[in-house]
Amino acid sequence: MTWITLLALYFLIWWTVLFVVLPIGMRSQSDDDSVILGTDPSAPTHFRPLWIWSWTTFISLLVIGAYYVVTEILGIGIDSFPNLLPGVRS
Repeated sequence: MTWITLLALYFLIWWTVLFVVLPIGMRSQSDDDSVILGTDPSAPTHFRPLWIWSWTTFISLLVIGAYYVVTEILGIGIDSFPNLLPGVRS
């Protein structure tokens, strides 16, 4: 696996993890009963971009690291499972 492939895969994983991390700990204005006039009640009260970015990066590094270990070091891939579907032969 080239470093460009690994970087592209990391980019995809990072964006996927971002949407998992975004709602964690989020309190909306309607939850806190402090809706500012002209804003949506579901808007966050305190947006923490550094916290979100840090956790997204950390979790993505763990996922890409696990993927690299399984595929490159242990050598497990899709070809390691010859009969994923019963009755289907390759």
